[in-house]
Amino acid sequence: MLKKRIAIAALSLLAVLPCAASNPLYIYSRAPLNGSSFTELPLGAIHPDGWLLDQLQRQASGLTGHLDEVYASVVGPDNAWIGGEGDTWERGPYWIDGLLPLAYILDDQELKDKALAWVEAMLSSQTDDGYFGPAKDNPPKFGLQTDNSHDWWPKMVALKVLKQYYMATADERVVPFLLNYFRYQKDHLGETPLGHWTFWGEQRGGDNLEVVLWLYDVTGADFLLELAELIHSQTLDWTGIFTRGPELHTQNSLHCVNLAQGFKEPVVYWRLSGNRENLDAPAKAVSMIRQTIGLPTGLWAGDELLRFGLPTAGSEFCTCVEMMFSLEEMLRITADPAWADYLERVAFNALPTQADDEFRNRQYFQQTNQVECTRKWRDFVTSHGKDDVVFGVLNGYPCCTCNMHQGWPKFTQNLWYASHDGGAAAFVYSPCRAEVSVAGDVEAVLTEKTGYPFSGNISISIDYKGRKVKSASFPLWFRIPSWCTAPSAMVNGVPVSADLSAGSLGRIEREWKKGDVLTLEFPMEVYTERWYDLAGVVLRGPLIYALKMNENWGVDGDCRTVTSDTPWDWCLRWIDVHPDHCRESFRVVDRGVGDAYPWNTENAPVSLFVKANKLLDWTLYRGQAGHVAYSSQQKDDIGEQSEIELIPYGCTTLRIAEFPVR
Repeated sequence: MLKKRIAIAALSLLAVLPCAASNPLYIYSRAPLNGSSFTELPLGAIHPDGWLLDQLQRQASGLTGHLDEVYASVVGPDNAWIGGEGDTWERGPYWIDGLLPLAYILDDQELKDKALAWVEAMLSSQTDDGYFGPAKDNPPKFGLQTDNSHDWWPKMVALKVLKQYYMATADERVVPFLLNYFRYQKDHLGETPLGHWTFWGEQRGGDNLEVVLWLYDVTGADFLLELAELIHSQTLDWTGIFTRGPELHTQNSLHCVNLAQGFKEPVVYWRLSGNRENLDAPAKAVSMIRQTIGLPTGLWAGDELLRFGLPTAGSEFCTCVEMMFSLEEMLRITADPAWADYLERVAFNALPTQADDEFRNRQYFQQTNQVECTRKWRDFVTSHGKDDVVFGVLNGYPCCTCNMHQGWPKFTQNLWYASHDGGAAAFVYSPCRAEVSVAGDVEAVLTEKTGYPFSGNISISIDYKGRKVKSASFPLWFRIPSWCTAPSAMVNGVPVSADLSAGSLGRIEREWKKGDVLTLEFPMEVYTERWYDLAGVVLRGPLIYALKMNENWGVDGDCRTVTSDTPWDWCLRWIDVHPDHCRESFRVVDRGVGDAYPWNTENAPVSLFVKANKLLDWTLYRGQAGHVAYSSQQKDDIGEQSEIELIPYGCTTLRIAEFPVR
């Protein structure tokens, strides 16, 4: 979790700098905007490998690649965004917001064709005044959103799609299209502000603001800065909420997904304001959330509306992927390694567990302590019948069915950045290969081999495109995770003499020869945290570990259920979760990451074993673990002792991750 703001060692990381690369898709901050000296790579320049490639291919063969068939009534050919008479609102653009980056990352022409049909429809829909998208409300139809066609909010999702399309293709139509739309927006926001049609645009204006400022970086068009101020003025005051408001310690105050999308708005606006309060606001929010609504996964209790962080409270899938996107934007803007730590916490724990292995079914809400996924009433603020935690396609609200696809592709897109000093930067880690322009226009190929996040060994080998290039001088930047107390780096097996400290950025500048290898070692030790009611949470590296439970998958109607015969009513001893003793208390079995899909109970690469005691009378309540005192001085409510097995949270479907401590 984000423990503190990490000071940027070199002030130049947050300098206002002109574009340093000749590639038009290397887009750095343009004066007077603030921002770091790092930029995302063109979409498709990062190629996943290993388990990450497997994950994305499962999306392609699952719902992401086939949602137009599975959910044809909404995102099929009758959708109003592609010229039909059906759905006019967010769900179509939501799907493409994940499908398009997946298609270009995998270089899958069939998926590209599906996404491009929507892009072409968006581009061809623009009218003379700059408006685009559905232009009329359609008659009501069951299960469809056919009104509010002019609402600003769905257009914000479409803007994200078009930005990604430009980053993949440099299509010369996109920039004038966006300029025309933003002129339209500037002309009309006075009479119809962001919250005119629905409150979603008002609360999610940060998405709109981000694309406006990105387009200013591309074009330098001055009116975009005026528009940015206008959009910010009509957006919910997230800086105020994070620094002065009561919302984060008040139940039912905000919608859970709006908080995730609003998280980036202060940092995005800081690019224009230069106000330190905006830059620091999200870290203050994290500090408050940690004590109130927070969950160990980096998310928060929000089964639609915010709640204090009970281990059985729900966490919506949309919250997960939108918080990841916010963190990715914040990381790129600030180069603050703390946001990379936070991003990995969400991506490697909450994200894998909320969809099934085939990416064909998903949960609407997940629970930190989740002992069965059945059709039963649970204690959620907003209940959708009894379907909230079972796995299906349309249970809960269908928003998650369309929005969940952006999680892994956008994470992949943020594995590597280009740096303004002519180098490359790895701030989050997974197996992949990146093509980066370095040292001017030298095309480097950086291959990252790793079992991360299950192990802390990362090998980055250097190659170049073109036979004539044998070496180039440039810096390689890398992040040292905040949880790592003994990091090391070697080049070709020789230790690097540099100050490597937890929670900082490392930088090695040298002449990199073809075949050189940078090896990073981030030893993973077991450590613990205390969460709701001082419940004990066990971690190793970026991963939370949870009780391993047998999973019996069944079918109930159009959904899948999961039950278990594994006892779950265990508590941990206080000495075993104490920071001074936990390393000795847990036995680590590291099997390594093989070829099998790792995110399930059968193939979990790492297990932790620890002694635990039965907690007497901890029983099932409404399909969930009943409430107990998670931290108590009493010792007479514990029973027999046994050794239990913990596996990574992301490998589980059923689990106890927040343990009572006695």
